[in-house]
Formats: sequence, C-alpha cells, structure tokens
Amino acid sequence: MKNLIIVTGGCGFVGSNLIDCLIHKTKFNIISLDNYSSGSKKNHLKNKRVKYINCQTKDISKVLNKYKDKINSIFHFGEFSRIYQSFNYMNKCIQSNTIGTGAVFNFCLKNKLKLIYSATSASLGNRGKDKNLSPYAFTKAKNLEFLENLKKWFNFKYEVIFFYNVYGPRQISRGNMATVVGIFENYYKLNKPLPVVKPGTQSRRFTHIKDTIEICYKAWKLNRNRYYSISHKESYSIIKLAKLFKHKITYLSPRKGERYASALAGMSLSNKVHKNFGKIKLEKYVKEFIKKNKK
Repeated sequence: MKNLIIVTGGCGFVGSNLIDCLIHKTKFNIISLDNYSSGSKKNHLKNKRVKYINCQTKDISKVLNKYKDKINSIFHFGEFSRIYQSFNYMNKCIQSNTIGTGAVFNFCLKNKLKLIYSATSASLGNRGKDKNLSPYAFTKAKNLEFLENLKKWFNFKYEVIFFYNVYGPRQISRGNMATVVGIFENYYKLNKPLPVVKPGTQSRRFTHIKDTIEICYKAWKLNRNRYYSISHKESYSIIKLAKLFKHKITYLSPRKGERYASALAGMSLSNKVHKNFGKIKLEKYVKEFIKKNKK
C-alpha cells in the first residue's frame, strides 16, 4: 500500500508548513528529508506519522530504497533558495539544485513516482531574461528545462508550483537565508533601522505561506500534471514594504543578481501556467505584527 509522502526540505519554512497541512488533510505517513542547512529542528512536528531523516538529497536513492514501494509522491522543496547568497555559496547551490535535484528527479523516474516541484519567480522575471542573473536563478531555470525534457523522453509526470516571495509563520528572520519580511520583523524587534537594498523600488509579489501551501496541496490533490503559480495580485516595492512598519530605515548598497520586477511572463513550456492569487494581504499581516510587538 502506497501510504507514504516524502517532503524534501521538510524542516524548512515552506516544507514544515506543508507537512502540517498534509497531517491535517490526509491520512498519509510522511518522511522529511533535510540537511538542516537552513531548516531547523524547531520546525519538527510532534506527530507519530512524521519521520525526520537528516541527509543530502543526492543520497535519496540510498536513503529511501527500503521505502520505495510505499511512496505515493515526493514534494521536492529542499533546495538552495536565495539569490544574492548563491554568489557567495555557489558550490552549495550547485550541489543542492543541480546534483541533489537531479538525484530526486532520477529517483522519481526510476520508481514511477509523482513529483511536486517548487519553482521560483526568480527564473521568470523580465520575460524570462532574469534566469541568468544569479547562480540560483540559473539552476532553477535549468531544472525546469530538465523536467520538460524528461516529459518528452519518458512521459514523466509532475506538478510545478512557482513561488513568489513567501512570508509568514516559521520564516527565517536571521542569517544568510532570511526572507525580506523576516529580516524587517527581526530588525523591528531589535529596534534597529530596517535595511533596504538600493534603490528600494524593486517590486515583489509577497505571498503568505498559508496561500502558498493551499496551492501546493491543490496541485497534489488534482494530479493533473500542470504548472501553477501562487502570488498576490498586488506588488509592493521593498521601500513600500519597509514603510508599512512605520520604523526607521537605512539603505544598503545595490547587490549582484538583484531583480527589479517580479512578474509572470510568457514561457516556452509545454503546459500553460495556471495563475492563482493569494487572499491574505501583506499590509494587514504587518499591522498585526506591529500590534503584537509594540514597544
């Protein structure tokens, strides 16, 4: 009986929220594969249906060999997922997003398993031209090309979900892998000026984790081999987001790989992208955060 779902990156921000959803909405058992490079044991759920394994995704065949006949599907969310940091940690980015992801794809193909893959808006911006702005965007774009070819060569089945600047509970707020919203929240709590990378007019479609996870679950449940995107209809510039906190602001120098727009553009994919828009508003979220953390 195939009663098992695998979540790579299950101790990270998105992965742990996904496991939470799967526990409540399904009867499946779940295995999280995570190397804890950005994930945390603090995100472990105390539930007997969840098993946590510390490993690299490149070793997925060896680690999951004894479970392969019980696996229903794999959510592959365990990749290196930061733009600017991919310049400083390019080897880690390639190890995770190229070698590790290639191993996941091969394991799914070999064992005829359904794959749900997290793509990124970073590989779509500027009508697809931004895919070469950073090692991260490049690896993610190449993985989409790889999936397209696996479909042509082997009739490989998969779902793809494009994420857009996800924020919310369990987001990383400190260190190199912190999210923009997480960084601002942390600096607000420390009563330090919010750091805005110049020029500050860079726009993003910030999307709440709850809205993001709902589409991940929907894609898995419908099982239609589609491309989905989950974003918010409203774009915010980084400076506009910072001003929502009604706090001091400081400007940082421009960074390599910086994207100036976040939009779904035309792509040369065999499937069209099914657009979905989040319901939770960023402004309301920030207001609630300020209310809870008033000095």
